[in-house]
Amino acid sequence: MALQHPNMAVAHRQLTAKERQILEKQVLVHIGIVLPDGTPHVSAMWVDLDGEDIILNTAEGRTKANVLRLGSPVALSVLDPENPYRNLGLRGRVVEVISEERGAGAGINRLAKKYLGVEEYPYRAPGERRVQFRVRPEVVSGWGKD
Repeated sequence: MALQHPNMAVAHRQLTAKERQILEKQVLVHIGIVLPDGTPHVSAMWVDLDGEDIILNTAEGRTKANVLRLGSPVALSVLDPENPYRNLGLRGRVVEVISEERGAGAGINRLAKKYLGVEEYPYRAPGERRVQFRVRPEVVSGWGKD
């Protein structure tokens, strides 16, 4: 069995309070998905937390919206902005897809409040429809002590 570095968090299933604090900050989270041809796709996104789940929000027609489905695997990586040597890696699956009418429209406004300090997301294109993906972490790991 390989030795674990003392600064590396033992893989676990639920977010700790300190890990939640990182995700509650205005951090960009790198999201990794698998495209239909089997190649990886990574992009930086705003995220929200709902209980233990991570909420991703994007516009219909974008790569993530075209690829992610119920059960799709997702990987997330984030650095603590106050200590870049403290990071989180999460792997999970999409457990719910939420349409514009069921809350994705309101969701992008919550994210705009968190990240921009405004009540309404100012960059919506005319006719743009939003979609959210609820990701349930299956494995949480990282670097740096709590």
